[in-house]
Amino acid sequence: MKLFGLVVLIMCAFAANSLLGRIGVALQGMDPMNFATVRTGAGAGMLWLLVSLRKAPRPPIFSAKRLAGAAALTLYMIGFSWAYITLDAGLGALILFGVLQIFIFGWAVFKKSSIPLLRWIGAGVALTGLCVLLWPSGEAAVPLGGAFAMALAGASWAAYTILGQAEADPLGATASNFLLCLPLVTLLMLWVGVGAMPLPGVITAIIAGAITSGLGYALWYRVLPSLPTTVAGIAQLSVPVLAVAAGVVFLDEPLTVRLVVAGGLVLGGIAISLTARR
Repeated sequence: MKLFGLVVLIMCAFAANSLLGRIGVALQGMDPMNFATVRTGAGAGMLWLLVSLRKAPRPPIFSAKRLAGAAALTLYMIGFSWAYITLDAGLGALILFGVLQIFIFGWAVFKKSSIPLLRWIGAGVALTGLCVLLWPSGEAAVPLGGAFAMALAGASWAAYTILGQAEADPLGATASNFLLCLPLVTLLMLWVGVGAMPLPGVITAIIAGAITSGLGYALWYRVLPSLPTTVAGIAQLSVPVLAVAAGVVFLDEPLTVRLVVAGGLVLGGIAISLTARR
């Protein structure tokens, strides 16, 4: 029961990232590059605090794998923040998870891995859901700029996930990646120009970095060894659902038939793929 409660808490934290991104950028008017930079800095600080408190040796910071992970994390942070200028919280989470699934499946095809029929079907269903979600349809059309930015975030998170496979110390690796990501997003922020930084937006970004990202990831890595792989994957399917529900309740975002149908297809496709990997 304690394990179940921790998993629920972690999934709520991950869903809150979408909510906080939407609030900070769209509702509180914080510049998206500033939001990404503050979130990264707060996440790096929290993760390195946790790493310093444990008895294990500190993880190495500089390596080719760490630099590649930091580059992927940078693109994710930027795409995620820019997307929420125009996307609703739940819509953004669905695009993120759908693109993540498609790119990881594409990587398996590229590597010529043995892919069960169910996983092909699952990827096809998820892709169909994304097409339904993003297909232009008058006033209900999804903003293309925001959708592209979130697709970039999903593809970057897929690359980050692939790079982190079989990582011996996921918490230490994540702390190092965040630390290396910070100067990259800072330089990009300075290059495009420092925009608006209202105090409520800064506080929102700090919470998103230190609490829902930093502490959320740390707790996830703590409970992950206790969960079967399929259970862990299916648990993450609750994140877009929670994000959609929270957006409707707290941000008065519309719950359309199109969103429900497309969301069901995307999440159903991922669930089928996870079943195939059991």
